[in-house]
Formats: sequence, structure tokens, C-alpha cells
Amino acid sequence: MIFRTASATARPALRRVRTEPALRPLRHRLDPARVEDIPFRAPDGVRLGLTRVDPGESGRPVVLLLHGHTASADMFLLPETRNLVDSLLDDGYEPWLLDWRGSCRLPYNETGQRYTYDDVALHDIPAAVSRIRERVGDRPLFVVAHCVGALALSLSLTAGLVPGLAGVVTQGVFLTPKLKGSTSLRMSLAGELLRSRMDHIPVDFRKVGLRSRYTPLFALASRKAGCPDPTCQILHNSAWGTGASLFVHENLTEATHDRLAELLGPAPLWILPHLRRIELARTVVRWHDTDHRYRALPANALDAAGRIDAPLLLLSGSENGLWGDSQRLCHDVLAHRQPGLDVRYTEIPGYGHLDAFLGRGAALDVFGHILEFLGERR
Repeated sequence: MIFRTASATARPALRRVRTEPALRPLRHRLDPARVEDIPFRAPDGVRLGLTRVDPGESGRPVVLLLHGHTASADMFLLPETRNLVDSLLDDGYEPWLLDWRGSCRLPYNETGQRYTYDDVALHDIPAAVSRIRERVGDRPLFVVAHCVGALALSLSLTAGLVPGLAGVVTQGVFLTPKLKGSTSLRMSLAGELLRSRMDHIPVDFRKVGLRSRYTPLFALASRKAGCPDPTCQILHNSAWGTGASLFVHENLTEATHDRLAELLGPAPLWILPHLRRIELARTVVRWHDTDHRYRALPANALDAAGRIDAPLLLLSGSENGLWGDSQRLCHDVLAHRQPGLDVRYTEIPGYGHLDAFLGRGAALDVFGHILEFLGERR
């Protein structure tokens, strides 16, 4: 008999493959018992990461830390140097860390559901603040935000979605993003060209290999580079092909430099249209103009800055090779348009962008400004 009829016995069900995005473990030197991983999803169902560091005593003021795009909570926990979490714990605070959907500890920049910064502002940040409030009650709650984390926070603040914060520190950029002319041009022209051929730009050359579509990008980034490391070249010498620089090279320890591919992940190119619109507007604008689900967000964050009800500290390195003097501009604009807002600008001599948190001397040169600001308002 050549053909067999189908068996009446039901076949065993196929094993269900787990597709949940798992967070890469944090690297730190804290007692693991003190680091609490809190299961957390945004209101739209996206899995995120929320971590609490137990200070060993109750009742402390709370500080939520927001990383930049393609970075992660790891940037605040460097085990090779004195990091911001160390400084906060020693100064009497309870740190919480959010890995929003742009974190390199999550897979969304390379795979999965695409998003805009509207999603971060509407879902990720308010949900994290709400979850923290459930745990800490009416204790003072501060936020320290870096780069795109600060851009998204500006939308959340001006939408009134995170009211009652005791203070906000933003590093690098906030309400008035301004790129160098050459960086802006590259983002417009090269970004559009690349988006038709790839959906993200990696930073770890070891993972893509010599014969890949990304090799020309690494080759361009290596031009006139003073460091032989391809990851350093594409970040320090090129900032994912934009021609900007993300840090002052000599400010990093050797250990941190060797971890750059772990601390910063691939940059998604499909986010560029929103980032480009923000940069052209010289303020943070909503991407979804016609989708009613995003109506809670202001069309223009700067125009809605009167809704900010928290004191602000605007930090920036004097050598910020990405956002330039955006923070100084923000301070001047807010001082003119919102004279009743408590806003302060501090420039850190000799620092770039990322090294304000990753730098070997950041605990001495940068964190003191943050702690002083928090201490005045705790």
C-alpha cells in the first residue's frame, strides 16, 4: 500500500516556542539581593525593564534614571568605576532604573514592534512613574534623564502625565534639540539612503563580520580615527554614521571602552523620521498627528512648557559633539518664555555627551551637580 490514510490518533501539540523578549542581565557589583527586577509592561503590552536598588532602609527620596536611545540601565551601574547609582545610594536616595523600549537590553531596536518617541512618552515613562508611586507613596520622586530619554520625558511632562515630581535633571538635551549642520545634513541624506537598504546600524563589528552590508559604514567611520577599535570608531568618530561624537575618548577607562558594544546597541533607522522632525522643529514634537490614541501628548512640547511643574537642571558637557549647545539654548528660551519656571543650566568643562555618566571622573566632575540639585529639593 503506497498511500496511508491519516491516523485517527491526534498528534501531540507542537511545543510552544517562547518569544517573550528577555532582558539581558544587568552588570554591577552590588549584592544581587539588593537589586530587584520588577516584572513590567507598558500599557500597550510591550515588555520593559524596571529595576529597584534596595538602599537598605526605608523612607528615602526616590530617583528614577532614564537612559538614552540604544543605551540601557547599565550606563548608571558601571562596575569598573564609581557610578551614579553608587553616588545616589551614598547620598541617601533610592534608585530606580527604567529600561524603556529603546534599551539595548531589549530586542526592539533590531526586531519586534516598531515605535516612535510618542510611545515612550505616552506609555513607558508614565507607567514606570505610576508603578514607582504605588511602591513609594508620597515620598519625593526625582528623575534624571539622558539624551533621548530626556526628549521623551519632555513630552510626558508637558502632557501632564508625570505630575508632582520633586525635580528633573536632563543631560545633553531637553526641549530644544539642535544638531550641528553637518550632522543634521547627514541624518537627512544618508539616513534616507540607508533606510531603503537596512533597518538598523550595528555597533559591534565582530557580530556582523567583514563581508556584510554594514562593512562600508564601519570603513567610513574609521577614516581619520585615532582608535583602532571599530566599535569606538562608529560611536566616537561617527555616532552611527552622523559624523558626530558621543564622548571625549580620554575620559573613558579602558574597561568601559572595551564594553562599548555592550553599553550601546544598534541604532534603528526607522526612528529617523521622528527624530528628524524633532530636530527641524528645534523642539520635541509629536509624531502621531492624526492618531487619536496620542492626543494626550502636546503637538509641540515647547509651546506646552507651562505645564512643567518641577524644577529643572539642564546639564551638558562643554564638548558635546552631538547636541552642541542645545541645553544652553533651552535655558535661555525657557527663561524668556517661562520666567516663573525654576530652571538652571550647568556646563561641565572637558566632557562630551555620554562620558558625563560613563567617564572615569564623572563622580567628581558631574554627579556632584546632580546631588546638589536634588539635595536642595528633597
